[in-house]
Amino acid sequence: MNSPERLPLTVDLDSNRDLDSVRRVLRLEAAGIEAAAREVGSAVLEALDRLAELPGRVVVTGMGKSGQVARKIAATLASTGTPALFVHPADASHGDLGMIVEGDALLALSNSGETAELADLLGYAKRFAIPVIAITGDGGSALARAADVALVLPGHVEACPMGLAPTTSTTIMMALGDALSVALLERKGFSRDDYQILHPGGRLGRKLLKISDIMHGGSDLPLVEPGAVMADVLITMTGKGFGCVGVVDDDGMLVGIVTDGDLRRHMSQDLLAKPAVEVMTSNPQTIRPDVLASEALRLMNARTITNLFVVSDGRPSGIVHIHDCLRAGVA
Repeated sequence: MNSPERLPLTVDLDSNRDLDSVRRVLRLEAAGIEAAAREVGSAVLEALDRLAELPGRVVVTGMGKSGQVARKIAATLASTGTPALFVHPADASHGDLGMIVEGDALLALSNSGETAELADLLGYAKRFAIPVIAITGDGGSALARAADVALVLPGHVEACPMGLAPTTSTTIMMALGDALSVALLERKGFSRDDYQILHPGGRLGRKLLKISDIMHGGSDLPLVEPGAVMADVLITMTGKGFGCVGVVDDDGMLVGIVTDGDLRRHMSQDLLAKPAVEVMTSNPQTIRPDVLASEALRLMNARTITNLFVVSDGRPSGIVHIHDCLRAGVA
């Protein structure tokens, strides 16, 4: 009988080679970023100074893989408070130079620094005194010489075994772009509120929703005075549809809340004749309008309640129901 082929051993050997390849790439690219972190210095500070004071936008450009990285850098800058856009070098030579105006800056990416397609962009920038910041792997290249500030990549080894495909170099460029974006964010004091304005959709937008974004206010507020009889309180409670009412004093301060639970606890023949102040729960749980909606949901779940009055300086300005949080996708 012929011996069976030992396929599992072959698969194991191939798997080991694959894992070795993956680890080698990750280590080479991580080493490149570590080198950049060690060598970063005055040039990046000058670049940050120019970008922070920029009255216009950061125009990011590059060809090939550098162009793909440039697109991502432009998107990250724009989403973190630094207006930016990507312009393709080839399109720039056919009319898109008109996108670049006085007050803008050019952030150009090229590992070799000799990308011919950048020539028209660099010439235009020089003609109209548009500052140029370069990210390049060669400090003596045409791009580095033409730039006002050159951020030169540290010595690195491309993870491609032939040393041809941009891998480590593009990873370092991407990391530098992130570093510039975050440093500018911190320098400008870009806040969670600013971030939410620029990210209204998707999971991030939902996570950053504030109570003021989803609360009910104005005529929707279920409010009564302490002396209101429970017959009228029930009418307000039913009409507003929140299953509760807030009790406010003559100064408009929230002094209590009447819920379904309070009704059950005070059930009696004379309940409807009692004033709200005798039935209400004093010092109810409230929340501020600037708190994240996710915190309101957490609080309602923890306290096993379905509503929170929103107060500013002790006065109710809104009410939020647990269903409001769920409808907004807050979880």
